[in-house]
Order: sequence, then structure tokens, then C-alpha cells
Amino acid sequence: MKTNMAERSKTTETGSDIGIDDIITGNLNKCTAVPPGYFGQPKKGHLIFDACFESGNLGRVDYITEFEYDLFIRPDTCNPRFRVWFNFTVENVKESQRVIFNIVNFSKTKSLYRDGMAPMVKSTSRPKWQRLPPKNVYYYRCPDHRKNYVMSFAFCFDREDDIYQFAYCYPYTYTRLQHYLDNLQKRSMDYYCRELLGLSVQQRQLDLLTITNPVNLRPGTEQKVVFITARVHPGETPSSFVCQGIIDFLVSPHPIAKVLRDHLVFKIAPMLNPDGVYLGNYRCSLMGFDLNRHWADPSPWAHPTLHGVKQLIVQMYNNPKVTLEFYIDIHAHSTMMNGFMYGNIFEDEERFQRQAIFPKLLCQNAEDFSFSSTSFNRDAVKAGTGRRFLGGLLDDTSYCYTLEVSFYSYIVGGTTSTVPYTEETYMKLGRNVARTFLDYYRLNSITERPLAPISSTWKEKASSNRCSYHRAQGNNQPATKTEKRTQAILKEPTHSS
Repeated sequence: MKTNMAERSKTTETGSDIGIDDIITGNLNKCTAVPPGYFGQPKKGHLIFDACFESGNLGRVDYITEFEYDLFIRPDTCNPRFRVWFNFTVENVKESQRVIFNIVNFSKTKSLYRDGMAPMVKSTSRPKWQRLPPKNVYYYRCPDHRKNYVMSFAFCFDREDDIYQFAYCYPYTYTRLQHYLDNLQKRSMDYYCRELLGLSVQQRQLDLLTITNPVNLRPGTEQKVVFITARVHPGETPSSFVCQGIIDFLVSPHPIAKVLRDHLVFKIAPMLNPDGVYLGNYRCSLMGFDLNRHWADPSPWAHPTLHGVKQLIVQMYNNPKVTLEFYIDIHAHSTMMNGFMYGNIFEDEERFQRQAIFPKLLCQNAEDFSFSSTSFNRDAVKAGTGRRFLGGLLDDTSYCYTLEVSFYSYIVGGTTSTVPYTEETYMKLGRNVARTFLDYYRLNSITERPLAPISSTWKEKASSNRCSYHRAQGNNQPATKTEKRTQAILKEPTHSS
């Protein structure tokens, strides 16, 4: 496949009101960008673009000059609204070949590219991802592209035989997760269980991990459950690194991990949207659904992974021996720095204050977590999210959060300098999330007495913390216990023609 300036002119001269990205339907497959009027075999330096691989995304390339190329993100499958994630390779380069790549059809106007974020790059001889220098990256509104925001970056290819790969952020693929979970399973740890909770539309696995002392799983034993999910939005790859950090710590021989396993049952669904991850979507599933807006009534055929997780949570909620203490859904944020949380608003002031304790403790344990950026709301647009729906369903002993982490960097308290995240620092945040449960349940001094929630003394201490938080206004009224139980009944989906 080749693309040249003549093809670009043919498209732009039609005068159609249809957006340029509306005609992008798939990923590029070994597409060679050549000058207008050129025919024959590609020469060295005629760049070959490819995104036909797992989690790849690049829908189109236009040759502008030998030094400049316009690149178009492929929209999410069945949903043209979302164009953010990109992940592609470039080969057939010349040594010292300098280029400018313009990514011209972002669907978002606000971006961390304005604050110094840069794309990721690696090559076959240098397989470790690194960020491009921020001085080579520009983010601006461009009149040549319907006033869309464009991200341009300059790059110099230095090794002719290398294949170069560029991405929006560190990729974390479905296959990588499967290999990671397979390796954990081979260790035959009695406190780690992996099971198949369901299958996606394209028959990929929805894995569920249970990490706890097996004594806690004996019939009739009371369980305090912490439920964690990630990657409902497939392009938010940092959430997988954070989730892996949580898992790594909980299965480790660390004394704190052992105490946590003895006292709590951790249920973890590390990839809620495996089809979207595999396809290289940013926000949606194969069928174009934002799954994090369908918690209220997920369809077993259109949203099977969400349906499976909700069904399990409802079963636990209706089990008198199980207390679902925490639900944490991990995401990545495209415009904010640091890690932070979203929580819910409750009419009960004491419950509202108790909800703030965990993020305050996490703020003390993780230098990259910002409690001042943490906020509590009941925005109508968030009504279908896991945090909002489960916060209304579960009783007042349960706390539901969205844990967000920046795609780019964090600012260490007391300074103004930004520290770009790496795969390791994302995982470190996950480890710190796990450690924070030790503080929340006062397990620092290990005793034989039954596990108890945090005391009023701890509440007062946390309330006097120097960090402040945001409490947004809302109109929703809390549901009664009877109403919650009614909501917990899984409804059969309605079918429309």
C-alpha cells in the first residue's frame, strides 16, 4: 500500500462536510509513504508505517514533504468520537533522516502535551521505552485541519536497520497480561487463585484473581473483600501497571502482604475490556460502547465482561457472610498530574468523612498521590460508572473509588518540578495502594484480635490532615436499603429491533 500527495489532494478537494477522520476504517498495514507521482519499488528513506499488530493504532498517513507527514489516529471501533491512542511502527529509514510527524485528528482539546508530555519511542536495538525530549514536541490548534488540535514532534532516525515504534503511552497488551498471569499461576501459591469469570464478545478471557489466605475461603467464614478492577478504558494503559503493582505486592513474601492476605480477601479483575485493549481502542469496546457508562444494566451479549463482574459483586452483596469493604476502579487521566481519587457524595456526613480516610492515608504513603486533587461528586454524566453505581447499591460499610493516575507525570509535594512516570513508578503507586490497607485497618501492630475498621481516633487524625479535598454538589438522593436490594436483582436485558 502506498500513500502520496495526490491522494491527499483528492480527499481534501471534495468539499465534503464529512470529517476527514470519518473515512478511516482500519489500521495501516505496511503502508509506504512516497512523493506524488512516484511509482516503482520504495527507496531507502520512503517510510513504511504499520499498525496491524496487537494494540496498534494508526489509520492513515499523508506525505507532505520528504521531511513532514500528517498522521491520522484510527477512531475507536464503531465509535468515531474517540481518537487519542496511537501506537505504530516506522521502518525503511535512512541513517540521520530527520522528520516531523503531525498527529492531526485528536478528539480531545485539552492534553498533557501542553504541559511537557511527549510520545514514547523504542526501536529493535533499543527495546526499552523512553519519552521523546519535550523540546521536540508541539501541541497547537491548526487552521489546516478544521482547527483541530495537532501534536507535532520532530525525530531523527539514527539506525537504518532498526524498526522504530511510537506510542501515546507505555503499551500494556492483553497478551502481556496473559503471560504475566500464566507465570503467577506456575508458582502454585496457595493464596493465589486465577479463574475465568467470563469471555468478551471476541472470546477473550475475563480473568478474576483471588488473593487471600485460603483459610478465609472456608465455607461459612466471614470475608472482608476488596474488589479492584482496571482497563475498562483500553487506552488507559497506566492503570494496568498500577494494577500489576498491587498484584505483585499482594502475592509477595513481604510481611505486610502476608498480614493483608490473612485479614482480607482481594478480588481483582485486571482487564475489563480485553477486546478494546487488543484492538487498540482508546475508550470503547469492540462494539463502540464506553463500558464505564453501562454499569446500571449491562447486557450479557453486548457488555459480557461488565455483566460478569457486576453479577459477582451482586452475589457477594447478597451473601451475609461477605462484606464488600472497597471497590476501586483504576484509570489514567489525560489532563491531570499525579495520582488522585474520585469518590461519592453521601447525605450522611459521617459516612462522607469516613470515605476521605483511605485517600488521605494513601497521600501519606505515596509521594505521587495528591489528596488536594481528590474530589467527591455525583455528576449526572458519571451516573453509569462503576464508582457511582456501586456507591449507590452497596451499604454504608462500603467505599467506592475511581483511582486516577496521570498519563504523564507527578509533582512531588513542596516542589514545582514534574517527574515523568515510568513503568516502575506506576507499579510503585500500586504497591503503595496495597500497603495503605495496612494503615486503614490498623494492622501495623499485628494481634490476634478480630479485624476492626479504623477507629474514631484515626478519623480525627485523618480529618486534621493538612491536605484538603473537593466536595462537589449534586442532586441525587440516596437510595434506601430496600431500594438498593431491588437494584441488586439482575434484570434480563430488553431486546429492541
